Amino acid sequence: MVVTGASSGIGAAVAVGFADTGATVAVHYHRNEDGARHTVGAVQTAGGTASLHQADLADPASAGALVDEVLAKHGRIDVLVNNAGDLVNRSPIVDVPDEEFQRILEVNLTSVFALSRRIVPVFRAQGGGSIVNVTSIAARTGGAGGSVVYATSKGAVSTFTRGLAKELAPDNIRVNAISPGVISTPFHDRHTASEQMQAMVSTIPLGRTGTPHECVGSVLYLASDRMSSYVTGQIIEINGGQLVG
Repeated sequence: MVVTGASSGIGAAVAVGFADTGATVAVHYHRNEDGARHTVGAVQTAGGTASLHQADLADPASAGALVDEVLAKHGRIDVLVNNAGDLVNRSPIVDVPDEEFQRILEVNLTSVFALSRRIVPVFRAQGGGSIVNVTSIAARTGGAGGSVVYATSKGAVSTFTRGLAKELAPDNIRVNAISPGVISTPFHDRHTASEQMQAMVSTIPLGRTGTPHECVGSVLYLASDRMSSYVTGQIIEINGGQLVG
């Protein structure tokens, strides 16, 4: 398994969730090496095998190199979880400079495209595989204040998921996604003020934010041929009822 952005939050929880099944997990990080090493330790404690890999996935060449590195280390990849992403900065659209706009697209969309493109030949050679993308409730709502570009990038990930699922179905490669709502992660610690967080929570029927752990089961389900072999092109909403239908 390759889990990107696994140094904290949903990615770290998913990596440990795979470890609970005895999986071998390639733990990817960009800057937070300490967090990634902690995830590796947690995977090993949970009974899995882990390796540590650094890459700036906004660079398509780095994405390809990551896959090559994992293959050299472990020999095969059965599941790719495209979790890495970031809001980068909350700004009204008129205040978003060109370079920030480009960075948001690169971090959230280019990374998914580049890794998926590289993993397809690997999965074809192995007879199949599973890609699980992480999009966002923002893909359908347009995002909370100051996150229009982020929401746009995640909307593209959702569309990419559906389209790629149809393209790769003849190769026995399934492509699905989870769409988290408001999850308590370092993402919101960096980008969401307490007043804005309170306003978002007030719209959630379950009355609270979600936890990274509450996203794990859906990823494991989508990754598993035993549990979801006839599921592709789907996006599972994980948002406490904030958005239904």
